[in-house]
Amino acid sequence: MKLVTWNVNSIRARHDRVLAWTAENQPDVLCLQETKVEDGDFPTAELAALGYEAVIHGQRTYNGVAILSRTPITDVQHGFGDSGDDTQSRFLVGTTAGVRVMCAYVPNGETTTSPKFAYKLEWMQRLTTWLRVHLDTAAPAALCGDFNVAPAPIDVHDPALWETTVLFAPAVREALEAVRATGFVDLVRQLNPDQPLYSWWDYRMLSFPKGRGLRIDHVFVTPPLAERAVAAGVDRNARKGKQPSDHAPVWATFR
Repeated sequence: MKLVTWNVNSIRARHDRVLAWTAENQPDVLCLQETKVEDGDFPTAELAALGYEAVIHGQRTYNGVAILSRTPITDVQHGFGDSGDDTQSRFLVGTTAGVRVMCAYVPNGETTTSPKFAYKLEWMQRLTTWLRVHLDTAAPAALCGDFNVAPAPIDVHDPALWETTVLFAPAVREALEAVRATGFVDLVRQLNPDQPLYSWWDYRMLSFPKGRGLRIDHVFVTPPLAERAVAAGVDRNARKGKQPSDHAPVWATFR
């Protein structure tokens, strides 16, 4: 099984790229974030022609997540279903190929002094609480997505520069660790212990060609799925060319 997560930064703007990449790479499961369209505007039919079933949790202009799979997707949940604010389409769950798949788009936070940063920390706490209740760590499960947090210095091109930002501040790193500690392995880091493998580069200041990236997109898996892992990495080539997303696909393969 090949599992991929990718923040496409608008499925409308990246429509041809996503279809071409999916046709060429043929992942078994593809989690998308920041689709930025309502469900009716998602390219469901075109992806079905490529052999994919899609479940969608869309939102006009902002946010939006989707799970695509070559096999049927069952037991779908949109949002946390708790008493909190679920107006932003950021969390989607479904079961496919015997794996419980969770697709997440964590808020960015804007600045560490912004109310949006407080919302980010609250949202991550809600995710942690949801996982403590619903995650079966004895079964194959994957939590994939854009977490807008780099876990460690190896995941940031210049840790000192980023340590006071919403992507690498101590508070968000602690929040991400709380999520992971509910029962997950950070698969990309486990299989590539010494490689940075950045997944996001700012569009500005020639960040991509200069290698000024961060690893903020993650594939977290439960131990039963980690035991089946063969390899994991980042498709850096997908960040090249005309009008790419600012994120690259993060992939993992399992036997």
